[in-house]
Amino acid sequence: QVQLVESGGGSVQAGNSLRLSCTVSGRAVSSFAMGWARQAPGKERELVASINWRGERTYYADSVEGRFTISRDNTKNSVYLQMDSLNPEDTAVYFCTLDLTYDGPYYTTRTVAEVDYWGQGTQGTVSS
Repeated sequence: QVQLVESGGGSVQAGNSLRLSCTVSGRAVSSFAMGWARQAPGKERELVASINWRGERTYYADSVEGRFTISRDNTKNSVYLQMDSLNPEDTAVYFCTLDLTYDGPYYTTRTVAEVDYWGQGTQGTVSS
């Protein structure tokens, strides 16, 4: 079965960084968009970043634009999220996403409704 396994979560102080990794098993992902979503306490789950299958198009939520960077390595069936300049508002459970939608080679996931497979989530905590 398809599994998305995340790593890299943890607790950091504001201003520091975390790098999340996700590796997919059970299905090749080179033809599909991947991304990251998060769910903060008391808030709905939201799409944070995504990347098209070739890796040349990205999407970022306004709240993380300029601070987070998504990348992928299709040879490793993996996607990464570099999170810099973290603040307490970034505290959330972060989920790796796989989107099987086909809508051309530049397609990127924009909403959680489009996600077909989810990782189990990894906690990222940012303290003041």
